Amino acid sequence: MKLIRFSRNGRPCYGRLEGQNVRPLAGCPWDGLGAAGPALPLTAVELLAPVAPSKIVAVGRNYRAHVEERGAVVPEEPMLFSKAISSIIGPGESISLPGWVGRVDYEAELAVVIGRPTRRVSPAGAKEAILGLTCLNDVSARELQRRDIQFHRGKGFDTFCPLGPWIQTGLDPDDLAIRAELNGRLVQDARTSQMLFPVAELIAFISRTMTLLPGDVIATGTPAGVGPLKAGDIIAVEVEGVGRLVNPVAAEEA
Repeated sequence: MKLIRFSRNGRPCYGRLEGQNVRPLAGCPWDGLGAAGPALPLTAVELLAPVAPSKIVAVGRNYRAHVEERGAVVPEEPMLFSKAISSIIGPGESISLPGWVGRVDYEAELAVVIGRPTRRVSPAGAKEAILGLTCLNDVSARELQRRDIQFHRGKGFDTFCPLGPWIQTGLDPDDLAIRAELNGRLVQDARTSQMLFPVAELIAFISRTMTLLPGDVIATGTPAGVGPLKAGDIIAVEVEGVGRLVNPVAAEEA
């Protein structure tokens, strides 16, 4: 099932994607999938980021090849940081590059959307907390990231978290292809089976520290092949079985 979030007449709501039609939901998908009214043509609505989370928990250095390309140290346990909620944009929206921050990179990632309150869950039971999967681009201001040591500012700018195009339910996250294309050229190509810490371990690890709430997003890390963006680029993130998230890149308006 594909779950979307969309705007019609300026009002955001959730829905199920049924072919080229949208079936509006009465509430949030984790509260039930009851329909609220007739189906709408997909062309009649504006697709938004598929969820409005209370938090985004991101994982750094979760693919060995990416650790090596950055000249970093392989972590002994998951390295966590957060991205600002205000950094989220949806499919087709522009990534805005501030002119003063220097190099800004794309990072293709599998994102996990939580479907129920989750606290101190075991790895064996962690997947039961998953509502579904989506695509995420962990856009990163590299020079600020190095200068600050921690990641929050460099990864928290407005528009630095493209998310979507929808939430795909019923997929096992453990061995999916993940790719990025920059202007049609393949730049990242890996599988989620190459993660140092798989999804179930991440959920269990994070939930030992904080309660994960329905709609929360876990960005599971990026594989090798990250690189810089410039105004005029088109960056696409694709996860097998989920879909393709495409965003243009523009210079920030003064």
